[in-house]
Amino acid sequence: MGTRASHGLLFLLFLPLLRPRGASAGSLHSPGLSECFQVNGADYRGYQNRTGPRGAGRPCLFWDQTKQHSYSSASDPQGRWGLGAHNFCRNPDGDVQPWCYVAETEEGIYWRYCDIPTCHMPGYLGCFVDSGAPPALSGPSGTSTKLTVQVCLRFCRMKGYQLAGVEAGYACFCGSESDLARGRPAPATDCDQICFGHPGQLCGGDGRLGIYEVSVGSCQGNWTAPQGVIYSPDFPDEYGPDRNCSWALGPPGAALELTFRLFELADPPDRLELRDAASGSLLRAFDGARPPPTGPLRLRTAALLLTFRSDARGHAQGFALTYRGLQDADDYPAPSKGSAQTPEASLEGANVSCSPRPGAPEAATGGAACWLQVKDPQPWGLPGAWREVGLFGIAGLEVWPCPVLPGTPRLRV
Repeated sequence: MGTRASHGLLFLLFLPLLRPRGASAGSLHSPGLSECFQVNGADYRGYQNRTGPRGAGRPCLFWDQTKQHSYSSASDPQGRWGLGAHNFCRNPDGDVQPWCYVAETEEGIYWRYCDIPTCHMPGYLGCFVDSGAPPALSGPSGTSTKLTVQVCLRFCRMKGYQLAGVEAGYACFCGSESDLARGRPAPATDCDQICFGHPGQLCGGDGRLGIYEVSVGSCQGNWTAPQGVIYSPDFPDEYGPDRNCSWALGPPGAALELTFRLFELADPPDRLELRDAASGSLLRAFDGARPPPTGPLRLRTAALLLTFRSDARGHAQGFALTYRGLQDADDYPAPSKGSAQTPEASLEGANVSCSPRPGAPEAATGGAACWLQVKDPQPWGLPGAWREVGLFGIAGLEVWPCPVLPGTPRLRV
């Protein structure tokens, strides 16, 4: 396995860091049931264990039985690559798509790529043939010895096009939906050239374009589709320092559901805020020390404003989140008995306070730091001292013990 870079006559194209010319209506294609938010599926953690979908293809070997090869569960003790005592397809070496070891054939083949229909990064439209006559994308083009996927996306956003295509590791092409309609798809493995500006990214192939929507990694936009995906600025590159970006989110419905698929911020000063678009009130805030919940996050607002700021040192992968509009604002799961929201113990004698504690960070940003003082230990199942358990929320919703949205991270205050 591995990828190879092309060589040839290159021209350095300097592309300024620009915001998109206009507001985006969101992704042209729904994220659907995608299980991958990196174009090469390095983040795939699904359960396909054959090289073909729905039971087709060859069975994969278990990763704890492949010690004779370069990659096994023993070579991934921390689970960073998703290897373990299983035989699910993974991409531990940054190849073009997930793969697995198989029983060696007479021809000496001992691994295969996995064809996983649900592993498709939203915003990446696929690998396409570019014969050059006519070009697969008919808009402006350029070349760069420092090309990355985001460099090409910024160039095409600046030019006002919907699509951006990378080819041969160093070439960038812009186009529109009409170009895509007449395009000829190619196998994903044909787009295997390393970007000249980033050894961890793929930029098409020889005569093959990897095509993206320019909304990927944009610094601002207006998302109105019923569901979609929002990436951190500069994605799939790392976000840069001193970024100040905002996205307006207003799909049809009375409430919103967000799910964070990736979240990696450098430090606490790099911060993502979720605010009610009508009132401006802070609903949630996440940073390098306070990540979002792993499951769906439901918010009782029809329109949301997301803002992201990084400090002068900020550099990290960033985030990818999916959203969908909910028709019923009361469409929330009921908290189970004994859950973190509803303690089993009696609260007689408890004193509940839901105002910002002086000097707390939440007080400065408009949030409400809630805490509970009790006479005796209570079985909350939350981190922190038993006489003081903190919640972070927004005042105004009738949920016990403090006004707090379902699924809000519990913090000590």
